Amino acid sequence: MATGKFRIKTNNDWNTIFYRFKHSNLFDIECSTGIQIPNKRWSDSKQEVLSSTEINFKEINAKLKDLDSTIRKEHGKAILDSKTINTNWLKEKINIFFNRITNNEDVNASVFLTNFIQLFIEDSRTKKTRKNTPIKPRTIQHYTTTLNKILAFEEHTRTKIKLTDITLSFHTKFIDFLETEQKLNPNTIGGYIDDIKLFCNNADKKDYVISKEFKLTEFYSPTNKTNDIYLKEDEINIIFNAKFEQDYLDNAKDWFIIGLRTGFRISDFLKLTKKNLVDGFIEKQTLKTDFPVIIPIHNQVKAILEKRNGEFPRMISDQKFNDYIKIICEKVGLTEKVDGAKVTAVEIKENGKKKKIHRKQFGKFPKYELVSSHICRRSFATNLYGKIDTLTIMKITGHKTEAQFLGYIKITPKEYAEKLKAYWKKSVII
Repeated sequence: MATGKFRIKTNNDWNTIFYRFKHSNLFDIECSTGIQIPNKRWSDSKQEVLSSTEINFKEINAKLKDLDSTIRKEHGKAILDSKTINTNWLKEKINIFFNRITNNEDVNASVFLTNFIQLFIEDSRTKKTRKNTPIKPRTIQHYTTTLNKILAFEEHTRTKIKLTDITLSFHTKFIDFLETEQKLNPNTIGGYIDDIKLFCNNADKKDYVISKEFKLTEFYSPTNKTNDIYLKEDEINIIFNAKFEQDYLDNAKDWFIIGLRTGFRISDFLKLTKKNLVDGFIEKQTLKTDFPVIIPIHNQVKAILEKRNGEFPRMISDQKFNDYIKIICEKVGLTEKVDGAKVTAVEIKENGKKKKIHRKQFGKFPKYELVSSHICRRSFATNLYGKIDTLTIMKITGHKTEAQFLGYIKITPKEYAEKLKAYWKKSVII
């Protein structure tokens, strides 16, 4: 039967505790635990650290007892799996027990969350989806961002997280860290929790030892209802008819109308060229979804093309577009205060130093301050909703599910009530 014993090998002011593990003539191996204690504070007969004011001797004794128990259990598993028991095996088990990285990357990935995620990300670069298509770079980038948030949490808590640590307690502490330290909103946090559950599911499928609490309903992904704004038809028409002496604003205004009347994402509509005009339609293979979209040319877009001799407006960066459309909306009078969220600079402390980051701030703001490129796609879907069938709009916007699409519809309860009022007004009462 295998036996374990702790001992001190030196007689210095501070001495390291070693763990010796042997089994008759099969093996006799020994490794450092990395724990140091003051001189003459070790009892070999009791196998424990004696009382001392210089260390937390009770905690150390509890750890040593737990380590011995863990090594014995791991030995039992190793025998069943026909694994070799040697010094490297013992060192590896001791390092894992004390949350220390080993020299074996596969072992690290099977034990520690961030190491597993790093391997998961690397594998994702060559993996295929169920549709046999590569995983999108944006998805991999989100995995990387989630990894960075967990690394920041580990630094904050000074703890390296194991797969067995992904409990409801971790869930609570991690969300609190993202809210209070990182100043993130619930929807953003929910995205990170979704990724963690994805990582845990994959670790579970590999039969790694992992806490199953990530499967509980209490391990939820936070969310909140966003107060995203959209532009109504009359507001879009005001912008279309507005005249700007500054060429850069006139150019941005024309791109703005094109975005509002096509429903494309900014990554698509700012890249439109004459080649995308085909027999009275705009045809584009969308960048994010790689989905072909064909849409008829709206009269306002047609007027812009005629004004520019059949060409689209001059190329502009995403950042300048977002800056200029705020100016445009302010100049045309979209200044009423509405509920929404805008990105503002906030100050946080990181490693004891003050740092400025940008986060969403919720409240009431002048409407023009809340305008960004995404209002184009949102306004397109909202203004057409109820006028033509939902499936047609979804085929243009590229939404795969109606639930996903309805998240873009920003008609308020009051606006629905006004529609019903207008309908009843038109109805003939018998």
